[in-house]
Amino acid sequence: MDFIYSIVDFFVSGGAFMYPILVVFAVGAAISIERYITLTRVTSRNESAWERVQAALVDGDFEKARELTREDDSAISKLLAMGLDRQGIVRRREDIETAMEEQMMEIIPQLEKRTPYIALGANLATLLGLLGTIMGLITAFTAVANANPAEKADLLSASISVAMNTTAFGLIVAIPLLITNQVLLAKTSAIVDSLEMASVKALNVISANAKRRLEA
Repeated sequence: MDFIYSIVDFFVSGGAFMYPILVVFAVGAAISIERYITLTRVTSRNESAWERVQAALVDGDFEKARELTREDDSAISKLLAMGLDRQGIVRRREDIETAMEEQMMEIIPQLEKRTPYIALGANLATLLGLLGTIMGLITAFTAVANANPAEKADLLSASISVAMNTTAFGLIVAIPLLITNQVLLAKTSAIVDSLEMASVKALNVISANAKRRLEA
């Protein structure tokens, strides 16, 4: 119970700048949770869809692969659908690759959506903490200037301690947000890498099939 009181006292004594920092934390945490859940779901759905489509590609059953990608709305299915729809229509690998790259340009912004706001929130929390400390110090020195000389040292020490609370709270908020931002960037990068890997494998299968048809 004393720990809770200590936290409340720490927050209240920090002054008005503690509240915008708390808002930044709440928004950053909400975005982080939403992005983590979304990216985890995207990864799971991509892996599941790729297992089914890859099996059809290995068997050379392109019609089944096209049907599987049309029935699924995962990112990897949308990407492969662009290539498979052109399989048999165009002969050049470059044309199929261009179509898949075009789809990739639509997918990546969806994966990165709102993630930059987490890093922005970390920077805002730090700056708001520093600003709160500076404003607190200005207020403290102004109050000390008019105080009894015997009380100046104690009053200044207490005022500085309170003013530093905003910087501490800003850093307490910023550090987890920065770590979360890097985790989400890593998950996004892993998804993009897996999409590129799947597109190359699909292109290789399509090209090999086209070569066999030409030789037949």
